[in-house]
Amino acid sequence: MKFEILTIFPEAFVSFLKTSIIGRAIEEKKIEIRIHDIREFSTDKHHKVDDVPFGGGAGMLMTCQPLFDCIEYVKELEKDSAPVVFFTPSKTVFNQEIAESYSDQKKYSRIILLCGHYEGIDQRVRDNLIDREISIGNFVLTGGELPAQIFIDAVSRLLPGVLGKEESHQEESFSEKLFGKIEYPHYTRPADFRGMKVPDILLSGHHAKIEEWRKKNCQ
Repeated sequence: MKFEILTIFPEAFVSFLKTSIIGRAIEEKKIEIRIHDIREFSTDKHHKVDDVPFGGGAGMLMTCQPLFDCIEYVKELEKDSAPVVFFTPSKTVFNQEIAESYSDQKKYSRIILLCGHYEGIDQRVRDNLIDREISIGNFVLTGGELPAQIFIDAVSRLLPGVLGKEESHQEESFSEKLFGKIEYPHYTRPADFRGMKVPDILLSGHHAKIEEWRKKNCQ
């Protein structure tokens, strides 16, 4: 799976690409992440990518030219139909079901992620080049870099070989196996910590009863 990130702040991804499961997945070639600096596509001599909105109003908008050129360039890097996802306040809120749909490598071998900034982007970009707009919640962020990282993390961990065991993501909160519920409580050693004891059923070794307990304790 390849992720193409379009951003004006490439440095926001430096630690993300090296850390934990994502860093290991890149190293083991389970995923590939390429960063594209939108400013490099600006024809302005100062690499400007924003301007004031027509009609007035506060803030600045990202302009058409660098965005069109950047997106079109990235789309043509490979002969596929990679979708362009834009992170914005929208009615479609990112969830586990959406993550699972994008982890289907038969449908998606590459995903293009556009990180907006300022007050947003020119509507003509949204109308002509964006395939899907996704929100990560009912709040406003400075830019799309954090949502892009969340999207990549959530999708990548569902890909074969990224996590140690396939069961690690099959029995997670909101997964299909748990019927969209929040995962059951977990315990580890010691069995008794300051008088707080692990439920006896988990120490019983009776797998069928443990499975039943877990199902009952999903929220």
